[in-house]
Amino acid sequence: MKEFPDVIAWSIPAFVLLIVLERVSYLLHRDDDEVGYGGADTVTSMAMGLGSIFTDLLWKVPIAAAYALLYALTPLRVAEVWWTWPLILLAQDFFYYWSHRGHHVIRILWASHVVHHSSQRFNLSTALRQPWTGLTSWVFYIPLILIGVHPAVVAFCGSVNLLYQFWIHTERIDRMPRWYEAVFNTPSHHRVHHASQGSYLDRNFGGILIVWDRLFKSFAPERERCVYGLTKNVGSYNPVRVAFHEYASIARDLRAAVTWRHRVGHLFRAPGWQPAPASPVRAAGPARPDGQTSSAPG
Repeated sequence: MKEFPDVIAWSIPAFVLLIVLERVSYLLHRDDDEVGYGGADTVTSMAMGLGSIFTDLLWKVPIAAAYALLYALTPLRVAEVWWTWPLILLAQDFFYYWSHRGHHVIRILWASHVVHHSSQRFNLSTALRQPWTGLTSWVFYIPLILIGVHPAVVAFCGSVNLLYQFWIHTERIDRMPRWYEAVFNTPSHHRVHHASQGSYLDRNFGGILIVWDRLFKSFAPERERCVYGLTKNVGSYNPVRVAFHEYASIARDLRAAVTWRHRVGHLFRAPGWQPAPASPVRAAGPARPDGQTSSAPG
């Protein structure tokens, strides 16, 4: 069994240090255009991050088993040599884009990902606000397994992708050099992704690269000040509610649904979708020769 270092676990001390340094930077030099930190919000983000470490261990077992089965069935193999690593990482980032985009436009997937967008602040601690139901992403990387990329390599590249995205959760960095902004995901691009105003919704899904958004028409530049959070915010710092509030909302909609078509829509259509209201029932039918009306046609 291939083993690679757990780059996320090894990076936790650096995450904490950088969060502390960013917080100190706000104390020393506050910008009125920046939201900054909030005590309860930061604690919730930390709690979500710690919780995700333990829940990911649970999801890892069935995901690893599924990947191992698919890897055993495919006759293809991709060797891990110096020139294939950049290609594998590029491919992983491509499928991350579609996973991320899918988690914004399919409600049952959004129920997991919404956790990461639930903060009304945007700082390095927000990067740690991760879902506890991480079972929803693995299917997007099946093509990598089927072409012969070892499951451990896929997992390692996913960790590298996640590690890169830590530093882009900040308001302290305005813009990177133009060439970098054109190719890579940056704090400016990711601020747009976390914004809740209409012109910014469902934009900038890239992980490491922003070129996928430019290619597939989901890119939006940062032009106006971002308002972070959800179109309808959770209104709670309780980690359990943050983790599961959208699942509870889906359950309520499923109970209220009157047809299976509506139930499927609540699960697989876009967040916020609701069935069209039923046409009003005609209170009076056509007039009869005696001048009265019929309660039913014909």
